[in-house]
Amino acid sequence: MSHHQTFMPNAKESMRELANKVLSEKGYPSDNMGKYELAQDLGISLNKGYNGNIKAKDAGKIGGSIGGQMVKEMVKMAQRSLQKP
Repeated sequence: MSHHQTFMPNAKESMRELANKVLSEKGYPSDNMGKYELAQDLGISLNKGYNGNIKAKDAGKIGGSIGGQMVKEMVKMAQRSLQKP
């Protein structure tokens, strides 16, 4: 099994949708361009394609801003799911 395969087949698309929702709620386009606009607002140069040259600190600022909100949303979803009879 490749380390790039997901445990759940639809997980990748669901995570992408959740990231788009978070970006949209922050006022960014809910498409792939949102992360570039977020990076620009943070003063980080993010290019389409390869970005292996950016500092981990900068990548963390971009991903952390989106990922942190995604985790909060997933916790809320789990709590709502547990409350259902």
